[in-house]
Amino acid sequence: MSQPKAPIYFPDQKATLQVLSQSVMDLWRVVNNLTSLRPPRWPRYRVSIFGSARTETDQFAYQEVKRLASALASMGCDIITGGGPGMMQAANEGAAEADPDDLVASVGIRIELPFEQGSNRFVEHDYQHQTFFTRLHHFVLASDAFIVTPGGIGTVLEAMMIWQLLQVGHIKTAPLILAGDMWRGLVDWIQSSMLDIPTPLISPQDVKIPICVSSCEEAVEVLRQYHQEWRKAGE
Repeated sequence: MSQPKAPIYFPDQKATLQVLSQSVMDLWRVVNNLTSLRPPRWPRYRVSIFGSARTETDQFAYQEVKRLASALASMGCDIITGGGPGMMQAANEGAAEADPDDLVASVGIRIELPFEQGSNRFVEHDYQHQTFFTRLHHFVLASDAFIVTPGGIGTVLEAMMIWQLLQVGHIKTAPLILAGDMWRGLVDWIQSSMLDIPTPLISPQDVKIPICVSSCEEAVEVLRQYHQEWRKAGE
């Protein structure tokens, strides 16, 4: 048992800063330990769908993501999004329409931002984070698969974080599916700028981690195979 420490008075700024710094690091250790606890298997296969908040409901991309989520919900998959508008709403809406008996979950993992007001109306289970760091970690802990649809900087952040976690083995079996032609350009750039150079910055297998698809149907077929393997593992 640790011995009680002598009191430190605030005028001693150096000692106060040391206590605060050490306390913050200790809190991170507690958080790291707690987040290592997770169920060995969710009741249903869980798919996170990332994408732009700016996509309008009448755009082709919105309708494609809605169809994608509907197909996955019909397979019995829970759908997880960032809970906001655009592609996120499309995914939650597709899940809700394909699940009239409420057998699967339509989840929103939100970030508190001044220009986004609440979850979209199709979210059934809502979680809110104040930082991107904890929110992204929540996605990792809650998901069995990841689909990245067209989006901006935030979507790129989500895609690259999942890609790196797969690269270093912190995530082992979850597929990372990049849906849409815009992502092929990113993969090509990584190939040419990080691998096809005199001193490679990554390994050849790193570029093969994401699965690039062009359509909703392709993404569903990829996920169908992973879903079947997940079901067999639980038998």
